[in-house]
Amino acid sequence: MTNITIGLVGLGKMGHAIAHRLIKHNYSVSAYDPNTHAQEEAQKLGVTCANSLQELAIKTHVIWLMVPAGDPVDKIINELLPNLNSDHIIIDGGNSNFHNSIRRYDMLAQKNIAFLDCGTSGGLAGKQHGFSLMIGGDKKAFSKVKNIFAAIAAPSGFEYMGPAGAGHYVKMIHNGIEYAILQSYAEGFDLLKNGRYKNLDLEKISKTWLNGSVIRSWILELAHNIFKHDQKLDTISGEIGENLTGQWTLEEAQEQKIPVDLIKRSLEIRAESRQTGGNYGTKVVAMLRNQFGGHEVKTKE
Repeated sequence: MTNITIGLVGLGKMGHAIAHRLIKHNYSVSAYDPNTHAQEEAQKLGVTCANSLQELAIKTHVIWLMVPAGDPVDKIINELLPNLNSDHIIIDGGNSNFHNSIRRYDMLAQKNIAFLDCGTSGGLAGKQHGFSLMIGGDKKAFSKVKNIFAAIAAPSGFEYMGPAGAGHYVKMIHNGIEYAILQSYAEGFDLLKNGRYKNLDLEKISKTWLNGSVIRSWILELAHNIFKHDQKLDTISGEIGENLTGQWTLEEAQEQKIPVDLIKRSLEIRAESRQTGGNYGTKVVAMLRNQFGGHEVKTKE
């Protein structure tokens, strides 16, 4: 399928990385983004930029959406619709609510247009190493574009998860787990820095843990990278931003009557950090989010 042209809507950090992966695997990519700078950067990769969503729909039959969740996804689909037909497959690779993905699947199915929801994980490093992709929707449509997912994903890094919404459902819970893991590391490093032993070297500790310990991980590698450069973190705010996936995870857990106490508390801590400015632990979380996803870190006022 490398002889087909793939449409890509959204050329932000993640969209640019998706384009890079596709070009690397010899796919042709036609993209749409109103941001001129984003277009110019994508063209350096070999991407052709469409002048409108309508042009993109006419030129391509597999269209990957990499835009913010919510209304922007519906707006783009509605603008594409007049030029879509039964040959088209729409893939939403953003952090959409799985309920919305089910709704969009049903709406497009009535028009005989295939829709796949794809949870995308890997952050900025996914550009070079490949992403982890969790896909839901029509299995026949998935089979048609399986090689496209393989090009974007890390080795063995994609799977069909189930019917409409399943991909974004799995990614939602993935993000909830991420919140709790980040908070766990942050609290441990806060105690190490501010507890009984005042001069512990967090760079040495994290390096030691990375080699053989049961808590070694990519997140710990990122923490080690942070502590190599700065252990005080006294120039940044401890405010932690978030998207809505963690809250959606909590709401789903409550609806299913399944306790997720650690995820719930990590959400509460993030909300508190935005009110109080946080503490050393929340600074660690903010820096880790910046390391893996490029998320903003506020400087201390």
